[in-house]
Amino acid sequence: MFKLISVFMVSQILVISTCFGQQSKLDFSSQIGEYVREVFEDKKGRLWFGTLSDGVGQLDGTKLTYFSTKQGLAGNQINGIAEDAEGNLWFGTDGGVSKYDGISFKSFTVREGLSDNCIWSILVDRKGDVWVGTHRGVCLYQGSTFASFPIPKANVTNPASRFSTDVAWCIMEDSKGNIWFGTDGVGVCKFDGMLFSHFTQEDGLCNNNVRQVLEDKKGNLWFASWGTDDQNGGLSLFDGDSFKKLFSDEAGLSSANVSPIYEDKAGNIWIASMNFGVYRYDGKKLALFAETDRKELTVNLCIQSILEDSKGTMWFGFSGGLFRLNGSSFVNVTKDGPWK
Repeated sequence: MFKLISVFMVSQILVISTCFGQQSKLDFSSQIGEYVREVFEDKKGRLWFGTLSDGVGQLDGTKLTYFSTKQGLAGNQINGIAEDAEGNLWFGTDGGVSKYDGISFKSFTVREGLSDNCIWSILVDRKGDVWVGTHRGVCLYQGSTFASFPIPKANVTNPASRFSTDVAWCIMEDSKGNIWFGTDGVGVCKFDGMLFSHFTQEDGLCNNNVRQVLEDKKGNLWFASWGTDDQNGGLSLFDGDSFKKLFSDEAGLSSANVSPIYEDKAGNIWIASMNFGVYRYDGKKLALFAETDRKELTVNLCIQSILEDSKGTMWFGFSGGLFRLNGSSFVNVTKDGPWK
């Protein structure tokens, strides 16, 4: 995700040096969070907003409630949210994994078997297994503790990692039950329950730094990549046989840092491109959305999360706050709303 170089408080004003090295002096006290890293809807229709440093906010109707380490959350930086069949919410944080049963949190750290307390990705698969990608490798929940689940690495010469090739930026399950791991510098790894398969730039990926894997309704797999120095990223499509680099002539998609990607209920693919905005692809045409009502909050157009809720509202977590799409532009949603 996006890394703040420095954050410090002057009275109630945050002075931020962003991931682009630009400084802005803004008051974020009314925002859901200065960075909204995750937007998630649970089975009860409640929305959850994972922030960079304020924990997670739960929206139940129009009531917004925050949970942080004060309430038992493992860490205040939320890097992933998942829900199991029993309705428990699982949070990947910078301080470990937390399970929330609706009443209290139970947290897991290295003492409970995690390879590292910094969690980058989390998945509850169809079997109910809980997978997490830590800063030092993948772990699998064993019922009361976690255990390391070693992922063999592809043979990549001089991998360009942002942090470490041990990092799994994303973990997803496809319709066939395969588990995919997007790595920091060594491509993507597929686990079919018995065997591992690797795919890298040599196979057609835009970059070996794979931030997200998405399966669309047609069964195609989309791979969103980040590049080096914010270049040489892009989007690749896998049809089960071969890879194809997409939108190679489109500004903001040909070589930019791409992620997140998301498919809405109508089958449109939403593609966030750092510093450009988000594209909507209907299978034939691309439409760019970059207009916001708070340009000072979205100066770099860093989108970190996308969700279409059960009512059809499109939500976008920005480096700058929470926004929803209103026609062709983004409208800022603060702690006071508006929620509709």
